[in-house]
Amino acid sequence: MLRRNSLMILVLAFTLVLSVLPATAQSPVEVTLWHMEQPPHRVERIQMLMDEFNAANPDVVVSQEPQNWGEIYTKAPASVAAGNAPEMLFGIPDFTPILKDLGQLQDVSDFIATLDEAHTFYPAAVAPYSYDEGIWAVPLYNMVHSLWFRNSVFEEAGITPPTTWDEWLAAAEALTTDDQYGVGIPANRQLYTDQTIYNLMINAGADEIYNSDGTLRFANEATVAAYEFYSDLYQFSPPDSPSWTWGEAEACFANRTCAMIMQFTVITTYDTQAEGDPADLGVVAIPTSADAENPGAISYSNGVMLLTDDPEKLEASQRFIAWLMQPENYGRFLNMEPGLFLPVTEDGATAESFWNDPLVVKYRSQVETMVANSSSGRLFGFTNGNTFPSISAISAQNLLAQTLQLIVIDGETAADAVAEGQVLMEEAIGE
Repeated sequence: MLRRNSLMILVLAFTLVLSVLPATAQSPVEVTLWHMEQPPHRVERIQMLMDEFNAANPDVVVSQEPQNWGEIYTKAPASVAAGNAPEMLFGIPDFTPILKDLGQLQDVSDFIATLDEAHTFYPAAVAPYSYDEGIWAVPLYNMVHSLWFRNSVFEEAGITPPTTWDEWLAAAEALTTDDQYGVGIPANRQLYTDQTIYNLMINAGADEIYNSDGTLRFANEATVAAYEFYSDLYQFSPPDSPSWTWGEAEACFANRTCAMIMQFTVITTYDTQAEGDPADLGVVAIPTSADAENPGAISYSNGVMLLTDDPEKLEASQRFIAWLMQPENYGRFLNMEPGLFLPVTEDGATAESFWNDPLVVKYRSQVETMVANSSSGRLFGFTNGNTFPSISAISAQNLLAQTLQLIVIDGETAADAVAEGQVLMEEAIGE
């Protein structure tokens, strides 16, 4: 009898211990992030932050699976359809409508309101994700194109940084020598070319691809002027430009083969693969046409989309995002690529964790110029307060770049190519 009573006491004690164990003793909630920030140092920084968060939140395990832009437009929708999508996905505004149409994308309006109260989003960062009575991603970082060059190269040639198209074209011609191309601009049917041609469209007054009623207005004189000027510049670009993505352009600048490039940043490659002299690294806003009334550059507010409706996974994902947005963490997140990713919140723009990164300290002047350039940034399909989700079909097929190829590769006139480009766009969006 004594042995039985002892056994019953042990069982009751064990049951009591189980009943009061903290929630953290249970299996943690696992959530996965997909992103296209593939360079190893970016993956390493994201992992470092994830490890810190996981250690501070033992009831959650956040993991990452890097993807690439060449596959994500098909892979992500397929994962949603198959029911194995990640809980979180970093993307750009023109990718969001593709996933929203599949019905799995979560409206984050309430979450945005909470984050905004704590950190104050720049309205322009949230605007591209706001339509159909919801907000479909949390903005995390901004990127903006600028024109990069070496001050010493300009000075040796007796050239000042261009502000107009005429000055830009003259500089590209003057800087083209036996061992240097005056400018490096892509012609690949890829996102980078979409971005560079859109810089010129903005500065020709052709930033609006849509009419207010949602019909296309791509084929117009301003667009033709932008494509004609791109073609003029292209003659001073390397012959392998049709195969370029961002990396080839940066390499061309770093090894002094290209005197100028349009790019989000060159700071890391310039610092590690070139001279690394901040005093010699020049950066200005994209030059404008003589008729430009509202100059600017392409700018991306990158956001994180939530693809789960599971309450526990949704809460865990939001907790991780909220942790990232805290100023002491946010700057370190942005500086996974110092001098590329720019703040989208007011307290993020003043965070010591952003400005005290050694590379940002070294190139502070250039970063400040980029931040200033981002104030006039725009993105095709998301201009003047309008959002047209059908832009995702145009972007996914890189039709801005395809239109350019009709000119620089197939030899069509800019007017004919732009007219054909509008037809291709209308077919893509089902007009």
